[in-house]
Amino acid sequence: MTPTAATSDRFDGYVHADSGRLVDGQGRPLLMRGVGLGNWLLPEGYMWGFQDGPQSPRQIETLVADLVGDERAQHFWVGFQDSFVTEADIARIAEEGFDHVRLPINSRIVMDDAGQILARGIALIDRAIEWCRTHDLWVVLDLHGAPGGQTGTNIDDSPRGRPELFEDDAYRSQTISLWRALAEIYAGETVVAGYDLLNEPLPNEWQDVYADRLVDLYRDLTAVIREVDPHHLIIYEGTHWSTNWSIFTEVWDSNSMLQFHKYWSAPDLPSIQRYLEVGRRLGLPIYMGEGGENNTDWLQTAFQLYEDQGISWNFWPWKKMDTLTSPCSVRPPHGWGAIVAVGAGTAAAPSAEAAWVTLSALIDAMSLQACDHHPEIVNALMRRAPLRLPSSGFTFCGPGKSYSVQHGVPLRGFRSDDAVTIQVANETEPDELAFHHTNGAPRSDREEFSVLLEPGDWVAYEINLTVESRHDVGLVASSVGEPALWVDGVRVAVVVDGDTGNWTGQGIRLVAGSHQVRIAAETASLAIRALILR
Repeated sequence: MTPTAATSDRFDGYVHADSGRLVDGQGRPLLMRGVGLGNWLLPEGYMWGFQDGPQSPRQIETLVADLVGDERAQHFWVGFQDSFVTEADIARIAEEGFDHVRLPINSRIVMDDAGQILARGIALIDRAIEWCRTHDLWVVLDLHGAPGGQTGTNIDDSPRGRPELFEDDAYRSQTISLWRALAEIYAGETVVAGYDLLNEPLPNEWQDVYADRLVDLYRDLTAVIREVDPHHLIIYEGTHWSTNWSIFTEVWDSNSMLQFHKYWSAPDLPSIQRYLEVGRRLGLPIYMGEGGENNTDWLQTAFQLYEDQGISWNFWPWKKMDTLTSPCSVRPPHGWGAIVAVGAGTAAAPSAEAAWVTLSALIDAMSLQACDHHPEIVNALMRRAPLRLPSSGFTFCGPGKSYSVQHGVPLRGFRSDDAVTIQVANETEPDELAFHHTNGAPRSDREEFSVLLEPGDWVAYEINLTVESRHDVGLVASSVGEPALWVDGVRVAVVVDGDTGNWTGQGIRLVAGSHQVRIAAETASLAIRALILR
């Protein structure tokens, strides 16, 4: 892991682009690692457990008001906003080793229909910025829901399920006015790392309908921001869930960065090569601004990929309800299942009083202190002990650095550019390779990957520590001969477990920082399933 800038002068100057790199205010290279504060200022139904119920903020607000009335609903939303993200969350994020948060904003939180800025919404953003200043975190301001909607789906709170930002000039004008206002407010704020202009604009069929209008809007937003703020980094996202970069044919602003999102696809270099090529061609840094919602095998491999390619990243999201795939999981309060059923249309509403008791309990349950915590998620992102690394998660630095093999047979559909033999446990066809483990479940026995090494072959993995400590490095593998284990170039003796056949290097003292673990086959072939750091 590349160290980020020292915290003592973190906010001296602005994060900015410099000759294709992202740098801090002192010009030092940055590889940023962050988390997204999804669901706070733009609620999303799946983060509440509403799988078949309301999905957009408007729909969730309607459900709450129908249950308890408008006055209590208003009190609920104030309580929710004051509980879901607090200074305790920001402090924990910093303690975990992240250096920034991406803050999704619904335009309705900060601007009314008449185009007037709303003090309450700005106060919430300001409060988060002050917490981040205290705890040495940057903030990326992300317009997740633009006036009228930029996606036409629930995630932008669009009023009629269409990307009306590109269909109605009034919404376009409001969006331009909003970004001008935000840039005026935060022009001198160095805690703000950059402006993420639009989240995931124009997905699906809309990417082919309004792409030209998106480009024109990006140009106009850039111009109006630069009228009042010459310093902040401007961040542009591609179309189709921020995966289609065909709109990026020229540089609109030299102090800018291009953003992609990545979910549920192969975590390998071919899957992001097009982004790297566009960034190099335009001379701009790139950013993986959303990715997650998967199991730890996928997270470890994907986020290793980003770091090895020098790509700053942001994990999505920090907190949601009843989950295994976020660092913080909200426990559903008593009675929540009944409200979910009402939202799905499968049950009658409870009494207003009963619903209010449940909603009040939910506010308390959403605080950091009340959440269940999943350290394995952060450990996966950072490749930190304790950890189980999948064999296919070797580093992405190419031959001679990440692996050396004589006669490897690449797997079609995953890491096909690496000359390493990767096999799937029960001979799954390549077309069936699955990377969609939204519930966080591990790969099944049928899906599990193995790396096959012949004598003389080796592969390398990265592990990271925050403090000096002793660890066992274990190898889940099968071999008729003893495998070779090196840590930072030093050969480590291994012992075999007679019951499992697994090998372990015991009590290895490791200092804080990054370490390379290299595994080799010497006298016999070796089939590696996982590397375990205890």
